[in-house]
Amino acid sequence: MAEEKYKIVVFGAFGAGKSTLIQTLDPQAQHIEADCAGGTTTVALDYGRVQLGDKRVYLYGTPGQERFEFARGIIGKGMDGAILLVDATAPVDEFVCHLHDAIALEKIPFIVFVNKYDAVGAQPGAVRERFSGAAVKDVSSLDRKGARDALGVFIGTLRPHGTGIAIPPG
Repeated sequence: MAEEKYKIVVFGAFGAGKSTLIQTLDPQAQHIEADCAGGTTTVALDYGRVQLGDKRVYLYGTPGQERFEFARGIIGKGMDGAILLVDATAPVDEFVCHLHDAIALEKIPFIVFVNKYDAVGAQPGAVRERFSGAAVKDVSSLDRKGARDALGVFIGTLRPHGTGIAIPPG
């Protein structure tokens, strides 16, 4: 049986944990960043690969600042699925809602990962409520096993690269 390949793009706001998630899933991940007022920020993309059984997953992390909309469009071309990574310690703002709506409008299969759900002051229930029509999963960007498991479940709902989307049973 041939190896299946998937392109998954990770979207989210500045500081949500996109780079951390990809680096947790693939310690050899590539990251292009620049210094900014809040520390560092992704200015191009993150790139990592994960092997899940016979499935090869190519992960692309997008910049989390509004001004990089053009880069998100380029990186997202040809994706098989998307992860919207949401920081449960920050309010769900207009930008995060825009990312959600843009993914949904394009009919891209996606899942919402609620990051930092166990941190002091986190409000994962508010995130789940805001995105109640989507698949939502609490996933720490720092937990390799939990992130791999959640990614594997999501990948199981997709078809391999270039073949369209699978409709899950039931």
